[in-house]
Amino acid sequence: MHRLAAVAVSALLIAAPAQAEIKVGFVTALSGPAAALGIPYANGMKAAQKYKAKVGGETVTIIQLDDGSDPAAATRNARKLIEEDKVDMLIGTATAPGTIAMTTVANELGVPMIAVSPVKIEAEDPAKQWTIAVPQPPMLMAKVVADRMKRDKVHNVGYIGFSDAWGDLVYAGGKAAEARGDIKILTNERYARTDTSVTAQILRVLATKPDGVLIGGSSTQAALPLIALAERGFKGHTYGLASLINPDFVRVGGKAAEGVQVSAGPVIVSEQLPDGHFSKKLSADFRAAYKEANGSESRDGFSAYSFDAYLIFAGAAERALGKAKPGTPEFRKALRDEMLNTKELAGVHAVYNFKPGQGYGVDDRSLVIVMLKDGKWVYTP
Repeated sequence: MHRLAAVAVSALLIAAPAQAEIKVGFVTALSGPAAALGIPYANGMKAAQKYKAKVGGETVTIIQLDDGSDPAAATRNARKLIEEDKVDMLIGTATAPGTIAMTTVANELGVPMIAVSPVKIEAEDPAKQWTIAVPQPPMLMAKVVADRMKRDKVHNVGYIGFSDAWGDLVYAGGKAAEARGDIKILTNERYARTDTSVTAQILRVLATKPDGVLIGGSSTQAALPLIALAERGFKGHTYGLASLINPDFVRVGGKAAEGVQVSAGPVIVSEQLPDGHFSKKLSADFRAAYKEANGSESRDGFSAYSFDAYLIFAGAAERALGKAKPGTPEFRKALRDEMLNTKELAGVHAVYNFKPGQGYGVDDRSLVIVMLKDGKWVYTP
């Protein structure tokens, strides 16, 4: 009798279909110059999984790889995740050059991807678009900063930024504001992410006698121009984009960074937002999940980008499950289609609306101006 029961149970186990598993390949910089950004991205993904471990009743498996802040490694990682690990979705990475490298692979192999770094998304043919970007586009971030410059009566602006894709994007945003007649960009000084001094560049910026200076760097290295400006007694206004919102930037910049004004997602100052703001309650939930997952408080914007990317993926995947099974080309395509059809999805950074042919899905609701005061970011409406 016991033997017959065992045989019956075995038959049931063999007949039962295997539980579907949705695989997400996540690439970030856990080492190298961009690790100060990449580690928060990783912590944000942990918080997202803690917040929503399953999608449509199916298990979500995150396969995380370190690209070492190297675009070539980001390319290799993306190929490995798709060709060997058979992931349904890519998310990454901590730098603009690495993210661009990943999008090339995603588009080539037909796998949906969510970029967590602001990059230019080429989507001339919507049918061939496989990538969207979560962060606020640099053009929008620069526009909000330029609006603040006008209020501050700052017109002549010196620019110094990274000598890579991120520096190009911020400079382009500044030039777009110049074309509107908002400001005048006086310089285009650049430095590498690995540089330890920007003295020569800052001397050239100061020679133009700017009213304000726009920083096109990120994290720790974004503090270098502010330190150099402070050492030379610069009393004008300083500005940056969301890439400055990082504890290491605050720590390294110290007093030199005080007073810098930054366009950032509302999650940065969620406790200071008015009641009823779309980001306020979800940000509280995000912070609770972050603390549970990482054992510490979140005070950066990068972990929140990972969190929002996961929310976009989860919403799209839940809808795609009704069309195909995970692990198949059909599911990847359905996931891509649903990702591009995301409507009014509230995250902690923005309310997201995507459509085919469009890489970004945010509007002015996604940004506020914050100022660094006494080592803390303060909401300055």
